[in-house]
Amino acid sequence: MKQKTILVTGSSGLIGSEAVRHFDRQGHRVVGADNNMRGEFFGPAGDTLWNLERLRKSTKRFTHVDLDIRDRRGLKDLFCANPFDLIVHCAAQPSHDKARDIPLTDFEVNALGTVNLLEATRQRCPEAVFLFMSTNKVYGDAPNEIPMAELQTRYDYARPEDFAGVNETCRIDRAMHSLFGVSKAAADLAAQEYGRYFGMNVGVFRGGCLTGPSHSGVELHGFLSYLVKATLQGGNYSVFGYKGKQVRDNIHSCDVVSAIEEFSSNPKPGEVYNMGGGRENSISMLEAIAQVEQMTGRKLHWRYVEEARKGDHICYISDLSKFNNHFPQWKITRGLDSILDEMIRAASDKSRRAAAGR
Repeated sequence: MKQKTILVTGSSGLIGSEAVRHFDRQGHRVVGADNNMRGEFFGPAGDTLWNLERLRKSTKRFTHVDLDIRDRRGLKDLFCANPFDLIVHCAAQPSHDKARDIPLTDFEVNALGTVNLLEATRQRCPEAVFLFMSTNKVYGDAPNEIPMAELQTRYDYARPEDFAGVNETCRIDRAMHSLFGVSKAAADLAAQEYGRYFGMNVGVFRGGCLTGPSHSGVELHGFLSYLVKATLQGGNYSVFGYKGKQVRDNIHSCDVVSAIEEFSSNPKPGEVYNMGGGRENSISMLEAIAQVEQMTGRKLHWRYVEEARKGDHICYISDLSKFNNHFPQWKITRGLDSILDEMIRAASDKSRRAAAGR
């Protein structure tokens, strides 16, 4: 296999760190750009330095660069020094609620930072493959217009034709998004345009709930990770609206990275794909709480907040048909039980190490 030079932004985060490990194992040279803004956004619980140290110890060809994607000059220098073959862009301000408090920073990181990377790629390595990790929040609350049925523990789609979930034809305008959804929608459209207008190998993944043991989950972002952490550590958990029956589909970070690899092997300029766990990996808040309690043998202290988050989805399941049709070799390999088991074991190990360190 020809060695490639790969840039991963947000390399200490969930998907970024999984991409670093994956491509390093394959013998590629990986440059990771991350300035730990997650710690700035969410405080100590969101800090990702622990993941960076893990990468440094477990990889062979990984180089970390402390770089802010808003720094255009820094990006220019980085791209001049490295002929990248693949750019995996994961860096972001990822929270609905946090964006409300820092709207300028949110837009600069998510929208302007993405354009900075796209333009650096166009100027320095236009043949490279560029994969942008977008979000299903670009649809705003438009998916809530799909007819729903209220079941005992979850909401679900009422019509048979909606069984597979939300596909890429769902509109992204005339809906409430949250400011985070807007900044990511701007970046999503810019990435598509660089692919279509300039003919660059740009792809967009609109992620559902991306998860796994490398997630530094906090209340404002990372629902399964934070749920596991709160259950094991005895913290308090809040469920916002929809009777706790809101549904999310969950995909393990390793399955996201394998999808990135599939796209990079046969890029389709400007294409958009929903990327989530699909129906098999869907779960409601009530169901998730019950399952984590059962798997850990512990009770979660949680409270119900009547008001839902603005722009939030009632039921969101990713229709993966388009990606499966374009890349039939790819499939989901981690089911929900396996994901939760891995996260519980990782969280327990981390707690034990922290206690031993004290």
